[in-house]
Amino acid sequence: MPNVNWLKENQSYILFVVIPNTSKDRDNLNLKFSIMARLLGITLPDDKRIEYALTLLYGIGWTSSGKILDQLGINKHKRVKEINEDELKKITAVIEKNYKVEGDLREELNDNIKRLKEIGSYRGGRHLRGLPVRGQRTRSNARTKRGKRKTVGALRKEIWAKMEQQKTQEEVKKAV
Repeated sequence: MPNVNWLKENQSYILFVVIPNTSKDRDNLNLKFSIMARLLGITLPDDKRIEYALTLLYGIGWTSSGKILDQLGINKHKRVKEINEDELKKITAVIEKNYKVEGDLREELNDNIKRLKEIGSYRGGRHLRGLPVRGQRTRSNARTKRGKRKTVGALRKEIWAKMEQQKTQEEVKKAV
């Protein structure tokens, strides 16, 4: 069973996991250390570059990630496991000060959509009906919003013939 220790400071966490070596050779018992950085409730993967890892936060894209790292003077090509605690604290401070991320951003977006629905705007109505909001065509396409196609009206001759044949067979069975 791995031993897990958390160090908490200002909503950024560093997780130390001690995993005993399970080899049969008990004399050469080595401990493996895995350090996992947590930033604003999101675990950043150790083997990825810090520039990419920051994009895993909802509300931070590639451009924002690059600006944050440039502002702090941190190399974009560093891996998350190479980032020390001070740099992690600086990144957290900049993000909390300048950006809305994760839950706050989602909440703001949901509030905006809710407001549009309540005031009865055209856009709010489109949100209510689950249709495209920004003027996209719906006669064809818009499958993401409208869901799977449902055939209405015309059937092919072959399908129609099969249905008619089944009806006649059922009538014959009832008559017999």
